[in-house]
Amino acid sequence: MGIAFSSNLFTFFLFYELLTFLTYPLVTHNGSSNAKQGGKIYLGILLFTSICFLLLAICITYSFAGTLDFSKGGILPNELSHTEIMILLLIFCFGVGKAALFPFHGWLPAAMVAPTPVSALLHAVAVVKAGVFGIIKIIVYIFGISYLQEITAISILTVLAGFTIIFASYKAMKSTNLKQRLAYSTVSQLSYITMAASLATPLAIAAAIFHLLSHAFGKITLFFAAGSIYTSLHKTEIKEMRGIFYQMPITMICFSLGAFSMIGLPPTVGLLSKWFIITGAVDVQDFFVLSILVLSTILNASYFLPIIYDAFFRKPAFVKASPVPLAVPSQPPPAPPPIMKCNLSIAKLVDEIEVKRTVAKTKLINFFKLL
Repeated sequence: MGIAFSSNLFTFFLFYELLTFLTYPLVTHNGSSNAKQGGKIYLGILLFTSICFLLLAICITYSFAGTLDFSKGGILPNELSHTEIMILLLIFCFGVGKAALFPFHGWLPAAMVAPTPVSALLHAVAVVKAGVFGIIKIIVYIFGISYLQEITAISILTVLAGFTIIFASYKAMKSTNLKQRLAYSTVSQLSYITMAASLATPLAIAAAIFHLLSHAFGKITLFFAAGSIYTSLHKTEIKEMRGIFYQMPITMICFSLGAFSMIGLPPTVGLLSKWFIITGAVDVQDFFVLSILVLSTILNASYFLPIIYDAFFRKPAFVKASPVPLAVPSQPPPAPPPIMKCNLSIAKLVDEIEVKRTVAKTKLINFFKLL
C-alpha cells in the first residue's frame, strides 16, 4: 500500500526498502543452509540495486527537476539530452531490482527455497509486483509518456526486457525442478510488463497493468498447486509429474489453467493481457515486441505443456516388486491352537496334583510306622 500510494520518490524508496527487509525472514524461514544462502542472495541483490542505482537515480532526478513528487506528464526538464534521459532511465530500471531485469534477476530463483505460500507471495503478489509497478509509475509520473515517445532511449529498455524474456524462458525450459521452472517463468512474465510499459503509449501502459493483474492470478495458482503436490506426494521434480492427475485431479486442473494463462491460451485471462500488449505494439508498429511475444509464447508452451501431458496422459510409474528369493529362510514352528493349549494346561495340573498326593501318602505311612 505504501509503494502504491506514495506521492514522491522518497516515500517510494522507503516503503520499497521496508518491503525487502520484511520479506527476508520469510525467505529464510526454513532455517536450512539452502534457505540461508537463498536469503543472502535475495537480500544482497535487492539492497545492492536499490542503494547503488535507485538511490543514485533519485538524487540525479532531484538535481535535474528540483522535486521528487510524482506528477502526471513527468517532472524532468525538456532541455535534457537523449543520452542523459537514456542513462537515467536505465539506472532507474536497474535500481528497481524487484522487477528482475537481466542481469539482476538471480534473487528470484534463489528465493524459491522459501515455503510455497511465501513463494506465491514473492513471485505472484507482493514483491515482484512492487518492482514492475514501480517501473510503470516512474515511466508515467517521472519521465512522462509523451516525453519518452520523442526519444529513442525507451527502445533500450524494450530490448533489455525482450532479452530478459527470452533468456528466462530458456532457463525455465532447462530447469528440472518444478518451483525453479516457475521462478524463471516469473522472471519472463515480469519483463512482459516492463516491455509493454517501455512502448510509452496509453494503450501499452494499460496493457502492462492488465498483464500485471492476470499474471498474479495465474502464477499464484501455479505455486499453490506445486505446494499441494509437494505436501501430499512430496514430489518436486519435473520427471515425477507423470500420472499426477490420477492422484490429484483437481490440483492438476488448476495447474493447467494457470499454465494456459501463462502461455496465453483461451479461455484464460492471459490471452487477453497478451492481446492488449500485441495491440499496443501494433499501434506503434514495433515488430521487435511482436517477434518477442511470438517466440516467448512458443517457449512458454514448450516448458508447460510437457508437464500437463505427463500428468494427464501418462500412467504413474509404479515401483517394481523385488523377486522372491530362492532359499526361503527357516521360520519358527507355528504356535499351537488355543484348544491344545488348554488341554496341555489341564494335563499339567493333574500331574502336579498326583505328585503332591503321592508325597502326602508317603509321609503319612512313615508317621504311623514311627508310632
